[in-house]
Amino acid sequence: MDSPALILLRHGTKSLQTGGRRWTLQGGDAIAVAGGQAFDVTNRLSAAGLYEARWLVWDPAIIERFMQTAPAGPPLSGAMVLKQASAEFVAAVDRAVAAVSDPSGLAEEVARHRLAELLVWLSVAGVRFGTPQTTTATSKLRRLFAESPATAWTMPQVATRLAMSEATLRRRLNSEGTSFGELLADVRMSHAMTLLQSTDHPVAHIALKVGYESASRFAIRFRDRFGFAPTVIRGHRRAGA
Repeated sequence: MDSPALILLRHGTKSLQTGGRRWTLQGGDAIAVAGGQAFDVTNRLSAAGLYEARWLVWDPAIIERFMQTAPAGPPLSGAMVLKQASAEFVAAVDRAVAAVSDPSGLAEEVARHRLAELLVWLSVAGVRFGTPQTTTATSKLRRLFAESPATAWTMPQVATRLAMSEATLRRRLNSEGTSFGELLADVRMSHAMTLLQSTDHPVAHIALKVGYESASRFAIRFRDRFGFAPTVIRGHRRAGA
């Protein structure tokens, strides 16, 4: 996770672990996560068989702008759980997710303000994100893939975009504990989760949006990443309609 993020868990449980530290969320909790970290993530369905989480990742420019006027304080290290988020906080998250997921009906500055509003909420709760670092090969690839998850990215193509040889790119990714394929799959699955939770697009359409022509192959990848099928998300949305 290269940029600071917020996860709001509505149903189920989620655990994040890194370097001997572990954070566990129950339905209704949120967690603020500092950028520049790698986590082992475990998701489990609730007793009713439901799982739903909202993710938001901040553009570094929004954080840098906010930090110019925010109260001084040490930046978040690791992560911080916010137990049983208030209804007002949840509403602010929903507005921000809607702005990011479907910005066509909003001016860009309005969408930025909705993300900045959450930074204010987090600041009140004692969370202050540090300036994101984007110098690693991992962070550069994540940003590139996130711009167009459906693109059939190749190692030669990306190496050229980053102005380095394929061998150098492989070595840098290996030294950072990841690989080209792992990063691409993770970015695609994270985007798919957001689309499943925030739109009514068919699963087959979402598969195409994240680079999978086969809906069945997409479903396998999704289950491998999150531990359950994409239809579980849609089943929850129908039950809550």
